[in-house]
Amino acid sequence: MILSIIISVITCSALILFVIFKPTIKINKLKLDTFWLVAITGAILTLATGTLPFDYLASSLDTDSSINPLKIIVLLLSLTMLSITLDELGFFEYVASVAIKKVGGSKYKLFFTFYILTAILTIFTSNDIVILTFTLFICYFSKNAKISPIPYLVMEFVTANTYSMLFIIGNPTNIYIASFFNISFLAYFKSMWLATILAGATSLGILLLIFRKELSKKMDVPAIEVIPVKHKTLSIIAIIHLIACTTILAISNYINLQMWIVTLLFALSLSIVLIVYTVIFKDIKPITHVYKRLPYTLCFFVLSMYIIVLALDYHGIPSYIANFIDGLSSAKPVTALIYGASSTISDNLINNIPMSLGFASILNEATINSIVATYSTIIGSNIGAYVTPIGALAGIMWMRILKEENVDFGFKDFIKYCSIIAVPTLVAALIGLLLII
Repeated sequence: MILSIIISVITCSALILFVIFKPTIKINKLKLDTFWLVAITGAILTLATGTLPFDYLASSLDTDSSINPLKIIVLLLSLTMLSITLDELGFFEYVASVAIKKVGGSKYKLFFTFYILTAILTIFTSNDIVILTFTLFICYFSKNAKISPIPYLVMEFVTANTYSMLFIIGNPTNIYIASFFNISFLAYFKSMWLATILAGATSLGILLLIFRKELSKKMDVPAIEVIPVKHKTLSIIAIIHLIACTTILAISNYINLQMWIVTLLFALSLSIVLIVYTVIFKDIKPITHVYKRLPYTLCFFVLSMYIIVLALDYHGIPSYIANFIDGLSSAKPVTALIYGASSTISDNLINNIPMSLGFASILNEATINSIVATYSTIIGSNIGAYVTPIGALAGIMWMRILKEENVDFGFKDFIKYCSIIAVPTLVAALIGLLLII
């Protein structure tokens, strides 16, 4: 037991240090993220020291349960493939450029345009996809308009990590925790819609308050042209796949079909379309670019952290923590606050993915207000992303993009702008949850 705790603490501590001080390493011409390398090292140590027996891990990976991490990885890759395909075909840039053409010289119009686009696209894709695609567009537009990108970048990051709560597919943490407890797509939505709306309204109000002076200034209208979709037919097919996939996910529980199977089938279907296109037009770029951009390192990270958390679970540590929290909570509001706050804080100590893996085991042992505790943890896993950049992989990727684009926005700036929005938004989301459950 002691050894498993030591390995997990060292791994999580090393993860934080590397994310802050050495997020990437370069081996010859190869540039690697360190977050998943640290996680793999911790997983290897866990198995090498016998802290987690191989047969226990094998039986866990062989289970037919929806919480099998391999199934969750397939679900994650499949959903990401659908979204990345649309991005590669230029759909997101096209939508953004069309909307931006109509804002004129008003920064408020620009702000709300980005806000609406970020919210809608996050709901139907995921926070990571929106952050990876829209951040570059905002930087590009701001440079051409000669305005500060900070209000729009902060808004984009906060909004993406708020509206990612609405659907299961909005965040990998939603997927894991909801799958762990066999929460259906529709049941999840029914419980989280009000929490998301109140959180969105609260965060928007604070954002407008923070940036009111900057947004009240006029700007020169940049000469921006509508960016055409690269392949219209492929884009239409990809949009149909995404909409159909989301629709079937909503009813998957009623037709007794696991979510990972639904997403895999649509990803395979779209892959076949791309292959046929490649054969006919002899253009391999769409399919190769899509599969090159899939988050393979995230999969290694999830599986490695799963091994570390499974070792803690094997030694019964989540049970001790669950019993302690049960002793503190009695009424639903107290339970919501404890799990919402503790998951938010834990996000920024160990990152939201390992937090979700660990808290799922804790929640499995909880006996008091377990449903409230589960959804409160999901809320914390999303909102915790904008307390510090360590809170989520989305934050790590976002900060790296800003650095590459020479945007002056460091660790202190992140905390200065984003963290003050987190607490009232968390409270608003928990109130919305309690009004429903």
